[in-house]
Amino acid sequence: QVRLVESGGGLVQAGGSLRLSCAISGSIASINVIDWYRQAPGKQREFVASITRDGSTNDADSVKGRFTISRDNAKNTVYLQMNSLKPEDTAVYYCHALYGLYNSLSNWGQGTQVTVSS
Repeated sequence: QVRLVESGGGLVQAGGSLRLSCAISGSIASINVIDWYRQAPGKQREFVASITRDGSTNDADSVKGRFTISRDNAKNTVYLQMNSLKPEDTAVYYCHALYGLYNSLSNWGQGTQVTVSS
């Protein structure tokens, strides 16, 4: 099993920056993809960014050029650097892992709140 713990959320003014961390433990060698998702009040959870086992990254159009996903293998941690934050980025941010054969398994972290004031 894979366990995920997010941290780094908080309150920031529009235009500011935050870095979220996702600490990973458990069956790390079986992980194929780590994603960041977010969910704003009254809205569906949406994809933000992903990083694969081989280091390939992808991100949503809404965050391109502002958010960057990265990882530190030595620390078993994936980061989401968020710059030029906007009020519409306000949401609970979740770390998500796909692992196992054919990505048959997944797990979510508990989430961390990001609030961007105008």
